[in-house]
Amino acid sequence: MYVIVGLGNPGRKYENTRHNVGFHTIDLLAERNQIKVNKLKHKALYGEGVIAGEKVLLVKPQTYMNLSGQSLLDIVNYYKVDLNRIIVIYDDIDIKVGSIRIREKGSAGTHNGMRSIIYLLQKDEFPRIRIGIGKPEIMELSDFVTSNFSKEEIPLIKEAIETAALAVESVIDRDLSFAMNKFNG
Repeated sequence: MYVIVGLGNPGRKYENTRHNVGFHTIDLLAERNQIKVNKLKHKALYGEGVIAGEKVLLVKPQTYMNLSGQSLLDIVNYYKVDLNRIIVIYDDIDIKVGSIRIREKGSAGTHNGMRSIIYLLQKDEFPRIRIGIGKPEIMELSDFVTSNFSKEEIPLIKEAIETAALAVESVIDRDLSFAMNKFNG
């Protein structure tokens, strides 16, 4: 089984913010693969289904970004899933808007959601897909990641979310190396 985790903040207030691109990718994967993400357990909204012949769990932690690890740790312990079968999707300020990067492991960088996950799992060796949201020029980082995209950025971010969903499907259908070669450009 694969566990696909999209990071974000719950609630209408954060719905279309930069921090929620992980949630939007989960929503797109759910739509494309007819999976209902409507169960509440493990401090997350989740849904079970199949992508490319593999059983998957699509997960949107409901703990707020900085505590995302609580939800994922609960899921890992409950389902006894190997870390290499987890894919975490999240926003990254160090990547330009509209680009994605796939990695098999790595540090959290400045991302508090990833810090929480790595701290609680005690490992950073799991695949992740980072979606570029750009860098703030004058705004505080916390204000920037909880701000909405500009009109000019919306088509770019929609395309990046579509690409991230395709990348997840490629990891499941083929493997991580194939997806990295195809989507890391």
